[in-house]
Amino acid sequence: MSNINQNEIISVLKSEIEDYQLKTIVKETGTIISIGDGIATVYGLDNAMYGELVEFETGVRGIVQNLEMKTIGCVLLGSDYGLTEGSKVVRTKKRAGVPVSNKLIGRVVNALGNPIDGKGAIDAEEFYPIENEAPGVCTRKPVTVPLQTGILSIDSMFPIGRGQRELIIGDRQTGKTSIAMDAIINQKGQDVICIYVAIGQKASTVAKIVNTLTKHGAMDYSIVVSSSASDLASLQYIAPYSGTAIAEYFMKQGKDVLIVYDDLSKHAVAYRTMSLLLERSPGREAYPGDVFYLHSRLLERSCRLDDVYGGGSITALPIIETLAGDLSAYIPTNVISITDGQIFLESELFFAGIRPAVNVGLSVSRVGGAAQTKAMKKAAGGLRIDLAQYREMEVFTQFSSDLDKTTKELLDHGKSLIELLKQPLSKPLPLHEQVILLVCANNKIFLDVPIKEMKTFRSDLMDYYRTKYFNLIEEIDTKKVLTDELIEQIVKVAKEFKK
Repeated sequence: MSNINQNEIISVLKSEIEDYQLKTIVKETGTIISIGDGIATVYGLDNAMYGELVEFETGVRGIVQNLEMKTIGCVLLGSDYGLTEGSKVVRTKKRAGVPVSNKLIGRVVNALGNPIDGKGAIDAEEFYPIENEAPGVCTRKPVTVPLQTGILSIDSMFPIGRGQRELIIGDRQTGKTSIAMDAIINQKGQDVICIYVAIGQKASTVAKIVNTLTKHGAMDYSIVVSSSASDLASLQYIAPYSGTAIAEYFMKQGKDVLIVYDDLSKHAVAYRTMSLLLERSPGREAYPGDVFYLHSRLLERSCRLDDVYGGGSITALPIIETLAGDLSAYIPTNVISITDGQIFLESELFFAGIRPAVNVGLSVSRVGGAAQTKAMKKAAGGLRIDLAQYREMEVFTQFSSDLDKTTKELLDHGKSLIELLKQPLSKPLPLHEQVILLVCANNKIFLDVPIKEMKTFRSDLMDYYRTKYFNLIEEIDTKKVLTDELIEQIVKVAKEFKK
């Protein structure tokens, strides 16, 4: 018995020796010479590249951010527990990236693309680098297709097109996130994939946002990338890039994507923290010198591709928080100069009950009418001028009691317009409703309606159109053109309802 066993063992050993292949793996290894605050200084990785992933001996990864003469500075993407001076670091020769797949839709992931919603792992189809070169001029196409936000004041006066970058700017608690949320909710059935990137937000705030999106059925086409306030500065720094990499994956499939960065002020602060720890020279407001490039290389990736290159688009809605309405601060001016327009929200208007609190004078869309449907363009033509005249007249007439008929009418018309532009949360309006309301306003239908009754009047008016004149609604929605006959019919129906 023992003899057989010996022979078996010998034959197994012989075959093992014959099949043995000598494999030598060459790994470039370095050593940590100092570590702290999520930053490691490494000696010995002479060939490491900027933005490359390195792996520490505990399994934690880091990104190369500083290239010195003899050392490199790495930011850690996890805990530095177990790492000390002398710990080993290995090059991966890969750029930092995120796993992407269609299964990301409806999920909440962190800055590294790992799920944090407790619904199990996500199978990756591809791996996209977080930093990617923006498409060149020749691969792009003009912005002509509207992206309806469902917010009357924005769609009529500062239209957003697919492939545009429109900044939402204002003080804290003025409804910036609410505008972005409404825009996402309004994409239902529009074949647009929405990505919401939360940078440095409280985890409870992100949970509330996910809850709102789920309640309105918007999570069926949305992805939430969250890097909360408790995360490392390095994770908050890469979060918007990770979100954009996911957006690019869908854009390459020819799809339209809407991405919201909430907010880039906190992103700049995270980058400042990281840069100061890496001992880079501070500039204005202690931000590093390349803080403009931080946001320009991010937002430049949003565009509309030519059909030859897939024809997809990324529309960006970056959010910036100002202090005391100061638009001339460092980060706000930077981002204003990168984007194609801004929606400026004002605290005074917000507290006066005008919500969304859009300042018509300081807001602008640099793509404008090019991205508006013909119907909306015609209906909203004189709206900004009417509001500007009202504002000017209001200042002049504050001190006078006796007003002539024309002035009084202009003031009443302005008041009814402002009342018309007020809109409750999470109630985006479809195109036909916006067009009908604007046509009625232009034709002074709301002029003698008391301000207090305006809300009920407009909802009853819309119900009247829906029940008795559905053909008008259908015509606006399908043709998206406003003819003179159509305007006549809309006005006629409104007058009929008024009687």
